[in-house]
Amino acid sequence: MLHDRVLVSTEGESGERRSGGGIVIPATVAIGRRLAWALVVAAGANVRSVKVGDRVLFDPEDRAEVEIRGKDYVLLRERDLHAVSAERTSDGRTGLYL
Repeated sequence: MLHDRVLVSTEGESGERRSGGGIVIPATVAIGRRLAWALVVAAGANVRSVKVGDRVLFDPEDRAEVEIRGKDYVLLRERDLHAVSAERTSDGRTGLYL
């Protein structure tokens, strides 16, 4: 049982990012405290704000890594999630909520 835990996969989430001018910033560059995106693959029975398939924002320093069937996942508490990404809304807003 996961209870209030969320199992996320960071696979496919590139560590590289681009600046506003289009310059590629490698994942190895440390810029203060940077949050990361991940995909929810399982959620405990007591998790209320996310569901399987959601993209969530979390702090990579506050994580517990686990390997299941040869794949690496991250186990987080629901309260450690900073934001949940939703589909774009029809009014043009970003679709992010906390």
